Amino acid sequence: MMKRKVFLCFSVILLILTSCSSGVPSNLFTEAGETATLPSPSVTLLPAPDVQAAMTIFLEAYKVESYATMYSMLSELSKDAISQEDFTARYKDTLNAMGLVEMETEILSSLMNPYSAEVAFRVIYKTALSGELSRDMVAQLTLEEGQWHIQWDEGLIMPELVGGNKLVMDYQVPARGEIYDSEGMPIAAQADAVALGIIPGQINLNSEGTLLYELSQLTGKNPEEIRKSYENAGADWYIPVGEATADEATRILNMGLGGLYATPYQARYYFDGGIAPQSVGYVITIPAEELEEYQRLGYGGNERVGYSGLEKWGEKYLTGTHGGSLYVVSPDGQIVTRLAQSDPGPASSLYLTLDKNLQYYTQEAIKGFIGAAVVIERDTGRILAMASSPGFDPNFFEPTNVNNQALPDLLNDYEQPLVNRATQGQYPLGSVFKVITMSAALSSGLYTADTTYECNYDFVELPDRILHDWTWEHCQNEIRYSYANDPENALDIYSCYTKPSGVLTLPEALMRSCNPWFWHIGLDLYSSGRTTDIADMARAFGLGQATGLEQVAESEGLIENPTDAIQATNQAIGQGTVLVTPLQVAVFMAALGNGGTLYRPQLIEKIQPLTGSPISVFKPEARGTLPLTPEYLQIIQDAMISVIENRRGTANYRLRGYNIPTAAKTGTAESGDGAPHAWFAGYTMAEESTGLPDIAIAVILEHAGEGSDYAAPVFRRIAESYYLGSPQAYYWFESSIGVTKTPTPLGGIPTKTPKP
Repeated sequence: MMKRKVFLCFSVILLILTSCSSGVPSNLFTEAGETATLPSPSVTLLPAPDVQAAMTIFLEAYKVESYATMYSMLSELSKDAISQEDFTARYKDTLNAMGLVEMETEILSSLMNPYSAEVAFRVIYKTALSGELSRDMVAQLTLEEGQWHIQWDEGLIMPELVGGNKLVMDYQVPARGEIYDSEGMPIAAQADAVALGIIPGQINLNSEGTLLYELSQLTGKNPEEIRKSYENAGADWYIPVGEATADEATRILNMGLGGLYATPYQARYYFDGGIAPQSVGYVITIPAEELEEYQRLGYGGNERVGYSGLEKWGEKYLTGTHGGSLYVVSPDGQIVTRLAQSDPGPASSLYLTLDKNLQYYTQEAIKGFIGAAVVIERDTGRILAMASSPGFDPNFFEPTNVNNQALPDLLNDYEQPLVNRATQGQYPLGSVFKVITMSAALSSGLYTADTTYECNYDFVELPDRILHDWTWEHCQNEIRYSYANDPENALDIYSCYTKPSGVLTLPEALMRSCNPWFWHIGLDLYSSGRTTDIADMARAFGLGQATGLEQVAESEGLIENPTDAIQATNQAIGQGTVLVTPLQVAVFMAALGNGGTLYRPQLIEKIQPLTGSPISVFKPEARGTLPLTPEYLQIIQDAMISVIENRRGTANYRLRGYNIPTAAKTGTAESGDGAPHAWFAGYTMAEESTGLPDIAIAVILEHAGEGSDYAAPVFRRIAESYYLGSPQAYYWFESSIGVTKTPTPLGGIPTKTPKP
């Protein structure tokens, strides 16, 4: 009230002074107090702008943190007192310290005269840790060049900040939640760890074998791989090998092995050098460019935060509830008062659907290749393993781990090990796509299981080109190889070991993976006016769209409607513009095996708080059904079984001795650059005999060669690891598990050797 009276008196005085300056006589009042007659004023005063409108602009700019707009509305005197840079920093520092989430403003009242005004307003700060902080303040404004400008000081942010005081939050951060597999085996947790390495010049040759063996047992790396890492190194170089928990490392540290160098550290530790690292992700120190964003969420800035994969997706669960005390601190660092306080809450842990043992062996199965493999529970959508190669050690992102010297190489690796090829890799599907083309053919009514077609070396139905079957390609390889070794007795097309497949029914065409048969279907459907049948079927199988995984970033792939006969023909064998992810293929393979249900793939089994019931528990979620009748589905299933079991099936040779009932399809997809991609995908039918849920598996190996030669053996190793606990057979190109030899495939024709 006192401020209001002073303001009114000031207004009256200002009005009198204004009148005097406008030619009003000095004897305005008589001695008797009678009012004299006033002449007409010589100057007319223009009405001042609306002061509330000006203050509204300032407050609306504040709500969206447009500090440039706010600063432009300051009086010249205020601008002389503080620069725009310092003005902006004062606001940002305050809002970041309190952890502002949202702001509300309200004008309460205003008083004005022609040249000055005051506006009472309220600001409600809604914060991450301190609840709501409501403050009523009064702004003084002055009229400059016909516009209202604000006479600013820190009290317009909060009254407590007058005199240079600032806000400081004392944070209380709970321990980060842990990540486990479906059986409670640790994948990521806070731990006392040890970085292990080798100094070559200190190795005792008599105990080198023991050193390599023990390190192999601890880190999972092959002894030969470890030996090669230091064979050309300097005698006093430090060569990183891997990490282990302090408990795990006790044995080797007590053995006194020469050349072993161990450095302890404490951090978030990723077991076994990274289980599903592209899916689980890793934590890092908050980047400077993201610090403000995290401060607004209640972070102090010193925390390690999830930066990819499940660590990032589950940040709100894994970080728990931050707590803190918000203080007003004087310029000399003394606490003036505490404005608010909140207590921290414990973090939750993630239990994944992954099977740690299976995940490890799946990673090992594709190690040395570039590619991916996905294993999902056929009848539920649980992801049991999801591997991408090359992999990486997420422990490298820990600054206190001396082995992180390899981090720059990891970040700059042209093979992009940080990319999750299982969900983000987009590839032509090749002959695995033929199950979709076969589905479209049967559903069209133009084909039955008994329809036949002669599968020759060449496809000649297109008017302007000839396409060759894979059998022709094999024959040409045989001819080239024989000519290189014995030019005088070289083979010709009539004496090749690999012959055309001959007359085949539609299921036999899938078994033999006959390209001309499926080219014929694609061209025939297109020419019959059914131009989008195959593309529509592919979309019904879940291709060209995200699977709904959600917890990990995924690509959509690409399925286009063909615009001409060539595109239709290429699409029928999974080439042309067809792009898929390995996860999509595993999902539709599971649907083929479970009766037609497309389940949403999931990685989270449950989210478990420190106490109480889980926040979320896995449950199967159907997101679609394959548009196939039971009859057509059975025809396709039987054809996929014959791919392995029939002696003419494309996977029969490489999977001899494989005893797990399986339906699958080989694929060799032209990549447009180098050797083709190798595919093998299918599902098992062994639950009744093993008691374990059936699974679907998709394997892609980039530029590896033929699917039957490379992807099929990988599929076998993964399936045997699931049902039998570990790999049961060498690859045909291995001298021992994990160590390659020069391969000599059927017919003695050399093929690409996988990178060891």
